[in-house]
Amino acid sequence: MIEKWKTIDSKFLGNYKIFDLYKKTREHPKTGKSSDFTVLLAKDWVNIIPITVNKEIILVEQFRHGADEITLEIPAGIMEENENPQEAAQRECVEETGYIGKSEAFFIGKSRTNPAFLNNYCYHYLWLECELKQEQKLDENEDIKIAKIPLSKIKNYIAENKIEHSLAIAAFYHFFINHNF
Repeated sequence: MIEKWKTIDSKFLGNYKIFDLYKKTREHPKTGKSSDFTVLLAKDWVNIIPITVNKEIILVEQFRHGADEITLEIPAGIMEENENPQEAAQRECVEETGYIGKSEAFFIGKSRTNPAFLNNYCYHYLWLECELKQEQKLDENEDIKIAKIPLSKIKNYIAENKIEHSLAIAAFYHFFINHNF
């Protein structure tokens, strides 16, 4: 049986805007040997699949510093203080795209972002019958271009690595297993 490892020490190493960095010293439950692990404590994230009345998915194209590339993703971001996941997902969609759904977005699943070193979840939402209602309200470090892709082509975009973001793919997985599109 797998057991939880005992935390012997937890040392805060710094705040880096989107996460806090810690060094955790933990004891192996079977061997008793202790080792150091890097752990990032981050706020929960959200992403959202906005679908237009014409069955188009609204995607965002942007430069990603980690990959050093321009990527194609769904709207996403960090949850703000005192914000529930649904509010955060809708806010991110409106800010990044200007698109708003006919009714409220609904929860389709959640995923651990990377449990090897991150503590947080990403909550996945779906927003139907979205229409362009306002201008984008981008953060100072965002430069986003909107792409409308027919829903019928999304699986091919994933298979052809046009959409590579693992959390966007997780959202589409939840979408496709729960909806007959």
